[in-house]
Amino acid sequence: MSRASGTQKSSPAARRKARHFAVQALYQWHMAGAALAQIEAEFRTDNDMSKVDVEYFHDILHGVPREKSLLDGKIQPLLDRRMDEMTPVELAIVRLGAYEMVHRIDVPYKVVINEAIELAKTFGATDGHKFINGVLDKLAQRERGVEIRGPRN
Repeated sequence: MSRASGTQKSSPAARRKARHFAVQALYQWHMAGAALAQIEAEFRTDNDMSKVDVEYFHDILHGVPREKSLLDGKIQPLLDRRMDEMTPVELAIVRLGAYEMVHRIDVPYKVVINEAIELAKTFGATDGHKFINGVLDKLAQRERGVEIRGPRN
């Protein structure tokens, strides 16, 4: 994704806000089954997006549903329950984290996990962040093993 240099929109805070809105939008998509373009238009109209990385929001919002089967296939073996037993909020956060882990290698795995934990603390149940952390940590081992082990000297 290209960005105009010098813009604030690709800052960590702008990405955090993009994830914040993306979780809400993915939840809405899951619960209501509304068209992604409609959901995106509503979010862009109803929210102040001036400090949001809107390209990142768009990428997540459209990427997670597009890659849902692949992501669910990577997530399911890591769970201690069936996916349909997860809350819609947990599912949205885990899918978002899995999408970033698999498709956004420009984002360090630790950032993916930490951001997902923060989203779970904001939107999820009391201890939901522990569950999210466990799943994404296991996924990181599978998807980002080279990054986790670091450079060899």
